[in-house]
Parts: sequence; structure tokens; C-alpha cells
Amino acid sequence: MASEEAAVTMVNYYATTRPYLYNRPVYIQYSNYRELKTDNLPNQARAQAALQAMNAMQSGNQATASTPVAEGGPLPNQGSVLRVIVENLFYPVTLDVLCQIFSKFGSVLKIITFTKNSMFQALIQYAHPMNAYYAKMALDGQSIYTACCTLRIDFSKLASLKVKYNNEKSRDFTRLDLPAGDSQQPLGPCIAPPAFGTPNVTFSSYGRPAEFAPGMGFAGSAVPGIPGAFGSLTVSTPGPMTPPGVFGVPGNSVLLVSNLNPEAITPYGLFILFGVYGDVHRVKIMFNKKENALIQMADAFQAQLAISYLNGLTLYGKVLHASLSKYQAVQLPHEGQQDQGLTKDYSNSPLHRFKKPGSKNFQNIFPPSATLHLSNIPPSVTVDDMKNLFASTGSTVKAFRFFQHNYKMALIQLGSVEEAVQALIALHNHDFGENHHLRISFTKSTI
Repeated sequence: MASEEAAVTMVNYYATTRPYLYNRPVYIQYSNYRELKTDNLPNQARAQAALQAMNAMQSGNQATASTPVAEGGPLPNQGSVLRVIVENLFYPVTLDVLCQIFSKFGSVLKIITFTKNSMFQALIQYAHPMNAYYAKMALDGQSIYTACCTLRIDFSKLASLKVKYNNEKSRDFTRLDLPAGDSQQPLGPCIAPPAFGTPNVTFSSYGRPAEFAPGMGFAGSAVPGIPGAFGSLTVSTPGPMTPPGVFGVPGNSVLLVSNLNPEAITPYGLFILFGVYGDVHRVKIMFNKKENALIQMADAFQAQLAISYLNGLTLYGKVLHASLSKYQAVQLPHEGQQDQGLTKDYSNSPLHRFKKPGSKNFQNIFPPSATLHLSNIPPSVTVDDMKNLFASTGSTVKAFRFFQHNYKMALIQLGSVEEAVQALIALHNHDFGENHHLRISFTKSTI
């Protein structure tokens, strides 16, 4: 603390008011140390930069560009635009995640994300060069998630960014009137959380079991971290990847799915549906209780993601329940064992969406929606062909449109979310011929 008096005040206060953090009591007492000594100079520089940014923001008086370099500030040729490269992109990093991370160091005006040389990159423009300097000092070299998604930050040579569209790939927070283009709908402003993070932490926005190290939320509510996250800070993202916390066995990748419709569900149907949120390796529908199934995902993160989005979904007239199973793996039937084809191994399926680390599919995960995103449509297929195809599944087609500049992709709006889910199961990988197989995913776009 800044003084002994401040320390006494805090200890006395919490002696009568027991603090709790994630339902665990926190005990505070005096230490035998008179002061803390640290000798990790690089981390100290980062900590100092973050503290300077926090103090300046909280006082409402951000440091000016005239701050001498010796006191910690940008060089004269360093502007307000940062170039960010995300290395080892194993988990998705969205524009919203970047916005909430970088907005802790000042007002973010514009963000453009793109992929270059197979690397996910972003250009981020601050209101002031000092904001960019503080962000670079605190975040360069940090990993958003444990051992992956590492930020490499440099000052860009660009003085300003020109943004044409407000969507999930680019955003101008000073021009909310910009169109969305052929991508998603226009999105809201980037709102800086009221508190600041500290350096040397990970940011996380994904559901995880309660037993994992907790995240610290902003803006009033905590959003848990992904399995293995070692940091104490969580970025609460308003975008597609915002599943609530879920609970179960840490590291388990096997799901128990119950209350299924035994007359309609199949292992393949579960493989396709749960495959929207991760790579499904095995599916077992219980032989003696066919409304229950076990689904083995590629890893615990994908299992948590599937639970977050699919638990409570209505499927074939019944509300599906998904949770982590007590089993660590789905066993294949022994030779000669009666199974009726209820256990399937999909570990080598070509339909896995997330097989490649850093796949763009990670950036396009959304909750089940009545509107579906369609791709890989051959040139010979017409609007009526597509409408008739989806009508054949029992769906009510409310609207359809091809993308303006890419007729291989389209949006189709069906009568309900349940209809869309059933259509996705029935038609994902539909063979049009001409070496074209239909690809279907949920979307936040509307027509």
C-alpha cells in the first residue's frame, strides 16, 4: 500500500466485512515484510506503463504527446496507430476481443482486422499517441490465452485508418452510420471497461469449468476463462463468443446430452449439430435409453463451447440438455457387441470445421439462429433451387439472398430457430454435384 495508514485502514475494514471472491473467502493480514522489492525490470517497465495509463484515465487527464521520452512516452515519429500480429492463433480472436483489451489504455477510434501471410493481424487507431504507447508497453509479448494467441505489437507507419464498413472485420467507432457491406450487421460502439487490467495477465472470454482459475470481469459481470487460462483478467465480449459459465470436470471433453427425441435423432445428426462448435470425434446414443447420448469433442474448450450454445436448444420438439459427462472418453463397441449402429467414430471425418489451428471458422461461431449462412454454392444453382431445397426439409423459407459480390455464398431465413437447426443437420454437406458440397453455419446477420 502507499502508506502504513492505508494498510491499517484496509485490514480493519475487512476484519469486520469478510470479502469473497468467486464464493471463496479472502483473508487479509499484515506481512512481516516492510516493503516489496522487485528486480524484474522489463515487467516493471510494463507495470509502470499500465499504472501510468490507469492513473491518467481515472483522473480524466490523459498525458499529452509532449511528455518527454525519458519519462516514458512515444518517440516523435510514433503515431496513434498500432499494428498487432496475433501469433499461434489456436483460439479465435475477434474484433470485439481486441477492442476490449486495447480500450483499457485509452479511446479506440478504429480497428481493421485482416489475414496476411497466414497471420491474423489488426490495425488499431487510438485517439492519442500516448494511448498507443501505453498499450504497446503493457501488451506487447503477452498471450491472450495460455501459451497461444500471443500479441506482437509495433507502431504502424500509417497516420490514420480509413474504414469503409462497420462489421466484424472493421469498425470506425466515430462513424456508427457506416454500412455493414456484405458481411455482418453494423455493430455498436467499443465501450472501455471502467477498470484497468495489469500487464502479464491473460484475457479470456470463454466458458470454463468452475474449477479453473477464475477471470475478473468488467462492466459489472464476470465472464469465465477458458480451460488452462492462467491470468486473472477476463475480457467480457459483446460479440458472438460470449457463452455463460458452465460447470463440470476440468479438462473433460465428453458431453452428456439428454432429453433427445429418440424417433428423430441419429449419431450423424448429433455429429453435424455439435460440429458447429467443435470437432466431434465420437458419438454414442445409449442402447437402452435412446434419449441420452455421449459426445466426445476434440478438447475441453470445444466441449464447453458446445454446452454454452446448445444447452436448452429445442431439437425435434424436445428441449436438449447438455452437460459434461463423468466419462473421459466414448468407448467403441467390442467386436460382436450389439449396438444397432448407435456408436460412431468421426475422428477422421473430413467435415471437421476446426481441424486447422487458427481456422477462420473460429471467428464465425454464433448461437443457433433462424438465419443461416450458406457457402460453396455452385454457379448453376438458382434462388428457387435453394428455396425448394430447404422447403423439402419442412422449413418455411421467409427470405433468401445471394451475397452481392460472391454468389457462392448466401443467407436464408427460415421460420424459426428450430427449423434452421433441423435444416442445418439435414443439408450441411449436401451434394450439389460439380464437386460442390453445401456448407451451412449459424450467423448473426439478418436479411
